[in-house]
Amino acid sequence: MTELLIRKSIEVDAPIETLWKILTDSKFIQQYMFGCYVESDWKPGSPMLWKGASDGKLYVHGHIVAINPPHRLEYTVFDSTSTMADIPSNYLTMTYDLKTRSDHASLLEVTQGDFAGVEDGQRRYKDSLGDDNSVLEGIKKLAEAAYQSK
Repeated sequence: MTELLIRKSIEVDAPIETLWKILTDSKFIQQYMFGCYVESDWKPGSPMLWKGASDGKLYVHGHIVAINPPHRLEYTVFDSTSTMADIPSNYLTMTYDLKTRSDHASLLEVTQGDFAGVEDGQRRYKDSLGDDNSVLEGIKKLAEAAYQSK
């Protein structure tokens, strides 16, 4: 079966340590993740819960797959509001790779998938492919502002 992955990347004018903080600190996460904050202890195998900052409702959940600060974060995701079965085979994996470009510049590469093996994968892939880059742009904006304010 051919993998169905979405790959995106963005250049960020901030070091990877600053970018890492934006990806793993809930006070920043809720500013780019549609008002949701994350509950996690950031250890492999541990749960990740995205909850609405205004209503406390669980919107997305998953688990940390791998973590290598400040270079790589990999976790699974499942939409808690979905009508699909909440089983591991329906979870998608998000991978964030952070690469140093210079003392004050980074590259963030994001991979989402594999849509090929999940229920309703083609539709989910097309829906996600059509997403704008607002999350990536939000991460970039926050990281650059945090770095410039130091």
